[in-house]
Amino acid sequence: MIYVFLAEGFEEVEALATVDVLRRAGLDVKTVGVGAEVVSGSHSIPVVCDTVIDAVQPDGSVDAIVLPGGMPGTLNLEKNEKVNSFIDYAYSNGKYVCAICAAPSILGKKGLLEGKEAVCFPGFEEYLYGAKLSDKSVCADGKIITAKACGVALKFGKAIAEQFIGSEKADALWESLYND
Repeated sequence: MIYVFLAEGFEEVEALATVDVLRRAGLDVKTVGVGAEVVSGSHSIPVVCDTVIDAVQPDGSVDAIVLPGGMPGTLNLEKNEKVNSFIDYAYSNGKYVCAICAAPSILGKKGLLEGKEAVCFPGFEEYLYGAKLSDKSVCADGKIITAKACGVALKFGKAIAEQFIGSEKADALWESLYND
């Protein structure tokens, strides 16, 4: 299962475009409301989540976790104990830990980006402690995937999907998204 955590003030495009790509790839994805079933994004768009954080556990069902950015969504994710438990579990158990925009700062502050190539929204680089800062829009380094901002949310979703369905199928999915 891929869990996408939505905390009050999350960036809607980063969360929902990523979920869309992952579901198109046929992957099991659940949006997880942090604090409530209905969570409003940073642009006041309410989203009904598939489940709430108290109904899920950091256990063997976790294949990946996704942390959308946005403000104050990133700060709300960072201060939530259960979200931190999922991050710690995923990282310690070789699962994918994925963050976009401001959210890679959470991983940096936890020391999880040490020696990893990573990217974030401009201005948050100072929190990517020990990371090799990249000029790419999306970075996949081992089991850590980071991305710059909402404009690359589809690419972020593709990078995550590729880890589960392979590059050939992910490329075909990508082509179907840009069928002009």
